[in-house]
Amino acid sequence: MMFYRTLSVLSLLLLLAGCASLSPQEQAARDRVLIQYREAATAMRQAQFPQAKAILDDALLSLGGISAGDKTAKEARSYFREESRKSFRGEPYERVMAYYYRGILYWMDGEPDNARACFRSAAIQDADPEQHTYESDYVLLDYLDGLASTKLRGDGTDAFNRAQKVARLARPPAYDPSANVLVFIEMGHGPEKYAAGEYREQLHFSPGSSVSTAAAITVDGGAITGFAPAYDDLSFQATTRGGRQMDYILANKAVFKRTTDVVGDVGIIGGAATMLGGAANGNSTATEVGAGLLALGLVSKIVSSATTPEADTRTWDNLPNLLGFAALRAAPGHHTMTVEFRNAGGQPTLRRELAFDAVNGRDTVIFVSDRN
Repeated sequence: MMFYRTLSVLSLLLLLAGCASLSPQEQAARDRVLIQYREAATAMRQAQFPQAKAILDDALLSLGGISAGDKTAKEARSYFREESRKSFRGEPYERVMAYYYRGILYWMDGEPDNARACFRSAAIQDADPEQHTYESDYVLLDYLDGLASTKLRGDGTDAFNRAQKVARLARPPAYDPSANVLVFIEMGHGPEKYAAGEYREQLHFSPGSSVSTAAAITVDGGAITGFAPAYDDLSFQATTRGGRQMDYILANKAVFKRTTDVVGDVGIIGGAATMLGGAANGNSTATEVGAGLLALGLVSKIVSSATTPEADTRTWDNLPNLLGFAALRAAPGHHTMTVEFRNAGGQPTLRRELAFDAVNGRDTVIFVSDRN
């Protein structure tokens, strides 16, 4: 009897573990960084740059803490906790974009050294620093790293060469240290996540899209011109590491769930048959063994039910799909700029008009999105 009582208690505990749910407050705390990511992107497009800085600083501080070790992430790695219960930190391409935006804002504030540090931190997020398996393959992270070094009177050659090596969509031009107007362009809607597989354990990505693939820039009616092609594609980055196609599968959890489910079926069927056979033949030992197998089968089924291999599909869903950049020269003073977004055939898709001031001694940084 003690054996069956123990199994009953274990079954109840496993059942409760599988049914536990988060309160709205707990889930909001785990989604905090995701919400901040989204708010920061919106603030950037509304030219609310001080607000974007404050949001990103807090998110990146949290990201550092999460990366260093987070209790909820450890819980989510157990068999009985959903991945979505962990504190959100994002896939590598999402973490890259948080640092990328912050780097733009640092340069906007006249701090190219801190901007460079952000671009390097972004590259680390893409490069799998724990396993050292992949290298970052964002063109702009390396290119901007080298440009900042050049402007700080350093040598940006290595970073420039890395950018040239990984260029897929377009090759960036040689650095012009005198270019004092830096135009950051973003286009389209980024990738989103979905789960697939028998237990929804496979994390997949719906590719993003963009009508525009480049931007033509004119200043003061054409006195100064520039062109910003797309250098990086976030849909490509979401589905690859180091250029290699990736499958995101919670394999251990899925195998454990499938195995315990099968063991449960075998135990229930075999136990019931043994127990009934023993009862029919008056064999108390067989009846006892069959009851034990049946109980173990039930526990195994409960364990399988409580195992949650479903992939985490929370998404930074207002990211762009393409990233572009151009560096221009402009004399000190007030200027007007037209940014004409163009499709792959070179046809105009959207136009933005803006004004800016170029000053001596520092770069003017302009951020333009086709989703402003």
